[in-house]
Amino acid sequence: MRRHRNVKIVATLGPASETYDMIRALHEAGADVFRLNMSHGQHDEIREKHRIIRQVEKDLDSPICILADLQGPKLRVGVFANGEEELKEGASFRLDLDEAEGDGARVCLPHPEIFQALEPGASLLVNDGKIRLKVTECSHSHATCEVIVGGTISNRKGVNVPDVELPLAALSEKDRKDLEFVCQLGVDWLALSFVQRPEDVAEARDLAQGRAAILSKIEKPSAVKRFDAILAASDGIMVARGDLGVELPVQNVPPIQKRLVRACRAAAKPVIVATQMLESMIESPVPTRAEVSDVATAIYEGADAIMLSAESAAGSYPVEAVTTMDNVAREVENDPTYTQIIESSRVAARTTVADGIVAAAREIAETTDIKAICCFTQSGTTALLTARERPRVPIIAMTSLRGTARRLALTWGVNCVMTSELDRFKMAVINAARAARAQGYATTDDQIVVTAGVPFNVPGTTNILRVAPCQESLIYAADPS
Repeated sequence: MRRHRNVKIVATLGPASETYDMIRALHEAGADVFRLNMSHGQHDEIREKHRIIRQVEKDLDSPICILADLQGPKLRVGVFANGEEELKEGASFRLDLDEAEGDGARVCLPHPEIFQALEPGASLLVNDGKIRLKVTECSHSHATCEVIVGGTISNRKGVNVPDVELPLAALSEKDRKDLEFVCQLGVDWLALSFVQRPEDVAEARDLAQGRAAILSKIEKPSAVKRFDAILAASDGIMVARGDLGVELPVQNVPPIQKRLVRACRAAAKPVIVATQMLESMIESPVPTRAEVSDVATAIYEGADAIMLSAESAAGSYPVEAVTTMDNVAREVENDPTYTQIIESSRVAARTTVADGIVAAAREIAETTDIKAICCFTQSGTTALLTARERPRVPIIAMTSLRGTARRLALTWGVNCVMTSELDRFKMAVINAARAARAQGYATTDDQIVVTAGVPFNVPGTTNILRVAPCQESLIYAADPS
């Protein structure tokens, strides 16, 4: 299904979007990727959503990417005898391992690993940062805190620990079970929560065993500090601004977002900008102007994808939210300023033959009347490198592997077309011309650029480029053999 934009849209599925009709409507409205949130729903419910997505994919003959988002370890306080308590600024409050019900002076925090890492002066944030505590004294079994910002604390509210790197694996026992389940089910990407170090990514990769690509969610200060190493270990990145905005001063998030997006672009790895992009559309059919500007900013930065969370999962207007993102993307990408920004932030990376081929393809396409760049790819690497160039013309990724086509649905500007396995470059050119015409990118009077690797079906061998006519008789005339 051809999109008239380059940025991709990720829609989270939930109670508001779990039927065949709604999932199909979301895809037709513009959703390229569906996110399955493993924090919610039983395995049977996840399996049914997966089945419906694949049915929509089959019915529309359009590769659809499925992203399974693992929950990660959740740090929460225990329960209170009264259900909730009011903490006053300046008061003392204790967190400990005692499982007894809490009161206005203390509550259980059943995570001994937190106490092992805490030091006096460290901050603890409760309930998405609404309550802020400062550790004044601690041991391996408790932490006495001063209430810096008070408020109502209630049962099982989440706790963030921004100042220290916790001795916690990114994968809980639940995550390990969920990972194996969704890999057997057949998802395309795994989003890994609570990443603090590259070793967290390596653990998930070992468990996935190549069955899904690994996308690291950057939501902790320690992940920002180690971002280069985490990016190198990952296949993609999600800028999870919600938790970043809790654990860091909110004014730090925009520059971090910009730096992370640029680093991902330079590394030719997909990056999603996520969280609260159209938050008001959970209850309203139209977004705020600030939200539209936020979405536009991510697109101007060159992000591969923008994401809807509760807007499509539990909101009253899921299709309208996707349509809004689609409309904003088209408007931004038609703005001449967009092209100027994207091209001025392009990073020249030409250390391999493949780098040189895709850079040449872009330059030829932009200096002559070329309608599309068609790249043949098995692993997806050639398409990722081509997308890194952010060319002005469409990218058509031709592959015989359904899994590759699905994974690439997350990548900027890439339109995936299934093709049979090929063993001759001439047939690759003919298939590329047919795809360009069939998808409406070109006519028989136009030309395209074709890139491929010879020998065929060997990953990482991109070594050939040809400017080809879309009229098959001219292709045969140039190569009668």
